[in-house]
Amino acid sequence: MAEAGSRETRTGARGGAYLIGVDLGTQGTKTALYTVDGVLCAEAFLDSSLVTPTPGQAEEDADTRYAAALRTIREVVERSGVAPQDVQAIGLDGQMAGIMGIDEAYNAVTPYDSWLDTRCEKYMDRLRGGGGSGGSGSESSESSGSGSGERAFIRLTGCPVTYAHGPKVLWWKHERPEAYARIAKFVTMSAYIAGKLTGLAARDAYIDYTQLHFAGFGDILALKWSDAALSEYGVDASKLPRIVPPWEVVGRLKADQAGLCGLAEGIPVVAGCGDQPATSLGAGVHEVGDAFDVSGTASLFACCTDEYLPDVRRKTLIFSRALVPGRWLPLAYINGGGLSMRWFKELCCEGGGAADYAALEREAEVLGPGSGDLMFVPHFQGRVCPNDPNVRGSFAGLNWVHRRGHMFRAVMESIGYEYSLYADILRGLNQKLPIDRVVVIGGGAKSRVFGKIKADILGLPYYPPARQDAPTLGCVLNAGYGVGIYRDIADAARRRIRFSDPILPDPEATRAYEKYRRLYPELLSSLGGLYRQLLTKAN
Repeated sequence: MAEAGSRETRTGARGGAYLIGVDLGTQGTKTALYTVDGVLCAEAFLDSSLVTPTPGQAEEDADTRYAAALRTIREVVERSGVAPQDVQAIGLDGQMAGIMGIDEAYNAVTPYDSWLDTRCEKYMDRLRGGGGSGGSGSESSESSGSGSGERAFIRLTGCPVTYAHGPKVLWWKHERPEAYARIAKFVTMSAYIAGKLTGLAARDAYIDYTQLHFAGFGDILALKWSDAALSEYGVDASKLPRIVPPWEVVGRLKADQAGLCGLAEGIPVVAGCGDQPATSLGAGVHEVGDAFDVSGTASLFACCTDEYLPDVRRKTLIFSRALVPGRWLPLAYINGGGLSMRWFKELCCEGGGAADYAALEREAEVLGPGSGDLMFVPHFQGRVCPNDPNVRGSFAGLNWVHRRGHMFRAVMESIGYEYSLYADILRGLNQKLPIDRVVVIGGGAKSRVFGKIKADILGLPYYPPARQDAPTLGCVLNAGYGVGIYRDIADAARRRIRFSDPILPDPEATRAYEKYRRLYPELLSSLGGLYRQLLTKAN
């Protein structure tokens, strides 16, 4: 797929050229309108409506999310006062591990099966046990034989088996066969919204390659579907969409949809990308060795590399393609890392108590590394990277001197220990990788105390961007690249992103943290048997 062949040029007066980015995140839909120079003109947000009627079930109505995209686009156009015909392109990003089904006319025939939905868990074992791969040579001789199934899967896809498209497709096939029969194509949320904006049919359905690692049956190196994997798991290849670059123009805004969102007919819409590739580019992570911390409800750590080195041994890192051609974003995350901090704050407020983040941080800041030999495990509902549904949250080492400041600091430190574990795996895979800084975004990026703890544990400087609109900025950089406004997507990001003063690590604190960094994996391992026995007895 040649880059030049997948882009088109759309010209406009320099002062009157704008781009729109739509971020389809877990919490809601955020849309922003920018000048081509990266100046934010207007933004709008609508909460999502996640439905969780039964244990393990988490889904959304796709058309409700589409209506939110239309409404927020209209709001940013109206708030900015920009002439509709001056918008040069629309880009989208979306949560990556969820999936949904469409019919031949591109209408939803299933809800959006969120990445938070865990009903597919029993089909994860089927994928771990399989040996099929085939394709570009991204697999080795380990793709056959006892115990090699998940290794082959990771080599093929770049991703350990998790709650993503592969097991979800198998769930629909075996648990909802009537719905499966009506599905013409499986698509991601961002592809569904783009398809509705441009009037696509099922034959035009696509998945962009920054989300292919979660697809389950895709060869991440060859950028094609694996015939061997599809055959082994009995998945109909005709139900899978074509694979495209994220900047490919997949269609143009249809007249009726343009009227609904206040724009002009014919505006190009690019394929879009996954939320983390968009966020990392919009945060300025595009050089090899740049690390990336998303400090939100989930706590995610990633690093930009130029080599594909799948984590077949530790089964922890997920190798996603980046928006910058030739770059990769190996990542891992704690599902609910930031939520652990919120849980503790709310716990301190029960029974008429009073606590806010600022007060807890003041109490934690004066304490030394290690929180008085107190450690915390932040995996309240299972560990995602690597997958272990039996892990639970824990404090270890409590004694009479510990107060809430110690406990809150231990919660923050646990995120740093987890990140350190990910960084060690990255360095083990690529000893030449020069991890030299961490860019941090999300709600937790506002806390200098939290940033200092993580900087000290990792021994790396932390750089908060001067602006916190990374996802939508990444979307518009991708859209501008797709229509020829930017010739080099990494250079476009470099010119438009600035950072606040860095948080520098204290070498003495880093040395003090070394003991706890080494103990953290041992804590997880030693508690593993207890977790499993507790859950088995409870069940």
